[in-house]
Amino acid sequence: MARPREFDEAAVLDAAIERFWQRGYEATSVRDLADEMNIAGASLYNAFGDKRGLYARALNRYLDQTFRERIRRIEPAMPPREAIGTFLQEIIKRSLTDKQRRGCMLVNSAIESAPFDPDFLSIVAIFLDEVEAFFFRSVSKGQKDGSITRDHSAEDLSKSLLGLLLGIRVLARVRPDRKLLEGLVRPVLGLLDGAATVRSSSVRRTKSH
Repeated sequence: MARPREFDEAAVLDAAIERFWQRGYEATSVRDLADEMNIAGASLYNAFGDKRGLYARALNRYLDQTFRERIRRIEPAMPPREAIGTFLQEIIKRSLTDKQRRGCMLVNSAIESAPFDPDFLSIVAIFLDEVEAFFFRSVSKGQKDGSITRDHSAEDLSKSLLGLLLGIRVLARVRPDRKLLEGLVRPVLGLLDGAATVRSSSVRRTKSH
């Protein structure tokens, strides 16, 4: 009969996230993790298999608590154009409050480990598809309701937004400056508005006459 675990799995995963996020995958040893998680090395192996397995679990939990939580909260509660703007503004806010300049754990993984590990590459690729899908859904809805321009395809605009998101998270790690980050966002949001804003204004003027 298996013995019940003598630790809170969510709590130890959060501790692992902090250590991996601070130092990266390669520089973090199993002993570092066991000390941070306050469990024995044997318990770590029994619960998570090995360091790679633990990292995969920690990275997915990080994504659940950050990007995925944000999408679940914002998308159903706001009009599509507003949802995109709010999502990006929250990313800027999070980047500016990262006093330790840890950056984004996903982006760090994409640069450090994913190119050399198919399992990590799969996690990163799946998540990037999720974020792009959120942008695509929002742009498509906005194009239908007239709040987002149809001058560019929803596919192209969603890819531009994904690139913008990654650029914010990378740049903020070395230059966490609000004017810089907001300056990145404004032209892209302006691209979303494009002719949609002009058409909307024209409709309002026509109705007023």
